[in-house]
Amino acid sequence: MSTGVWIVLVIIALIAGTVIGFFVARRAQENYLKNNPPINEQMLRTMMIQMGQKPSEKKLRQMVNSMKSNYGKNDK
Repeated sequence: MSTGVWIVLVIIALIAGTVIGFFVARRAQENYLKNNPPINEQMLRTMMIQMGQKPSEKKLRQMVNSMKSNYGKNDK
């Protein structure tokens, strides 16, 4: 094979690797955030206290459930 063909093959392989790597990394990140949400119950409790609200368990559970349901809505 000539040098020009090898260069074209290398460029095609780089482009394909980049595209495949992007989608694999994106899927892994979505799964990670789905399994480990960035805000948990303790963080919500702390935020409510800092805003001057006394967090009741009912209100806290509603907020946590609302956030969990929102994570599920973004899945396609």
